[in-house]
Amino acid sequence: MPPAPDADLRDRIARITGATPVAWVRRIGGYSPAERWVATLPDGSTVFVKMATTPMIAGWLRREARIYATTQFRHMPAIAAFEDDPDHPLLVMEDLTYAHWPPPWSWRNVESVREMLAGVASLPVPDFLPPVTETIFQTGKNWDAIAADPVPFLSLGVVDAAWLERCLPALLAAEHAAVLEGDKFLHIDVRSDNICFADEDEPVLIDWNHASRGPAKLDVAFWLPSLHFEGGPAPETILPDEPEYAAIIAGFFAARAGEPTIPDAPEVRRVQKEQLSTALPWAIRALGLPPPRPAG
Repeated sequence: MPPAPDADLRDRIARITGATPVAWVRRIGGYSPAERWVATLPDGSTVFVKMATTPMIAGWLRREARIYATTQFRHMPAIAAFEDDPDHPLLVMEDLTYAHWPPPWSWRNVESVREMLAGVASLPVPDFLPPVTETIFQTGKNWDAIAADPVPFLSLGVVDAAWLERCLPALLAAEHAAVLEGDKFLHIDVRSDNICFADEDEPVLIDWNHASRGPAKLDVAFWLPSLHFEGGPAPETILPDEPEYAAIIAGFFAARAGEPTIPDAPEVRRVQKEQLSTALPWAIRALGLPPPRPAG
């Protein structure tokens, strides 16, 4: 018999949706230990259910629900219900299982996402959105952190110590010159696992828990390394002449990919290593740095 959620979760879904599910499918995926289910309702429709299982994920889910409650955007998923709870907040939204989740990427998909991100940047910014420099791009957390302690980055084996010593000044200078202040709405976690397509012209962007305010180009820049890793165009094809953003995006992944596994999100380091594999070459090309010689 396929697994089903416990009675408490079933009762919560019935209470907040007004319909008792008649079937369940557990969804395995994502980079956090949140519980995920697709529930079939009596009328045959389905909904996606996400429940927090740790304090960190609970905070993320509350922030995501707050964005959905205060922002109208046609590229957001439809939300059926949200129920807060001290330990296990619960979000019920439209089931996007059968949408197209890239890769593969078509050029039309890529253009649709670019248009969508321009739309994100034009949204009214809620007062509660923090600057991106207070969320994932905190000052001193990228190449500055590597300069202070290069061991985790060097442990990845993608460069040797001599290359880092030679190139770090240029990377630091470019990172420090990057403009991170701005008043645009940012999703700031744009990757293929957060984007699906009802059709090629209708992307849907999910997981808004890191939403911030900052410069519009930063959302695009953050997406490009994962797009290239998955067979899409090189970052400079879409965002040319941006060495500062190339440096800070590469620094973001370089400073994190070699750190210990995150207990609440054990797959994140793997994804960061993948994105570093395209972000660092982007920065090297953009800054005219010598190619690295892998360690060892």
